[in-house]
Amino acid sequence: MAPASSFPIIDMGLLAGEERPAAMDLLHDACENWGFFQVLDHGISTELMDEVEKMTKGHYKRVREQRFLEFASKTLQDGGRAAENLDWESTFFVRHLPEPNIAEIPDLDDDYRRVMKQFASELERLAERLLDLLCENLGLDKGYLTRAFRGSNGAPTFGTKVSSYPPCPRPDLVKGLRAHTDAGGIILLFQDDRVGGLQLLRGGEWVDVPPTRHSIVVNLGDQLEVITNGRYKSVVHRVVAQTDGNRMSIASFYNPAGDAVIFPAPALVEAEAAGGAYPRFVFEDYMKLYVRHKFEDKEPRFEAFKSMDSHSSNLIATA
Repeated sequence: MAPASSFPIIDMGLLAGEERPAAMDLLHDACENWGFFQVLDHGISTELMDEVEKMTKGHYKRVREQRFLEFASKTLQDGGRAAENLDWESTFFVRHLPEPNIAEIPDLDDDYRRVMKQFASELERLAERLLDLLCENLGLDKGYLTRAFRGSNGAPTFGTKVSSYPPCPRPDLVKGLRAHTDAGGIILLFQDDRVGGLQLLRGGEWVDVPPTRHSIVVNLGDQLEVITNGRYKSVVHRVVAQTDGNRMSIASFYNPAGDAVIFPAPALVEAEAAGGAYPRFVFEDYMKLYVRHKFEDKEPRFEAFKSMDSHSSNLIATA
């Protein structure tokens, strides 16, 4: 296990002052060499975050805990290979864009819906602000990345996975969440500050993502790796089941629209060595492949679309 002491933490308050260049350098290094970082002073009020945390933990206790205990009992009884393909988590999903579905989700009370909608709005703004900072560091026009994520309806796909990772008596048997990269764009995570478990793979070693109160953990998905032509990379991560504590995780995914065409930014292809370009594809086509191979290496997914690209080019050339 590698130490987490050097895990990048960026104080966004510094971006408004004379320490901006150093903060931007830290952000660039985090994106190039980690694929993960935490942000503080991000503009989301601590009061709102505390309210979200309180309501999320209360909702699990009131609505989801008994269902999970039934699942857990069966999983542990079955054991063996069955547990290898399961995750020790209780989740539900909320879609915000392009069409919200929070009103349709059962078992959420009105106050929880209101708070989650407010939190999602704040996270959407933060995601777009971060994407513009990435543009600045990459030498891309402001707004390039947010425009790249928009589909024919002018909106990205934006949604939240709300998870609880309850105590697990057999962490040797089942993972909290199996190792994977995220398929989408930029991911903003509000995680429990008391119970850890999130780890990323760096240099062949697992590194803990330290729980930090009122921070937002940010990681980059596969689509940003493609658009940046590999300058910034998505990183394998996992959640290790814990024997004590119920870990809260609220991960919001700011992704391309389903019909958005994803390809390396031309300015970055020109800046890289010839032949290094990633493929071009429609995001929903990538997602169809991803859902079948989520817990496998990302490179074969990229290669599959490169092969399709090459085949299409050959057909055009011989037509």
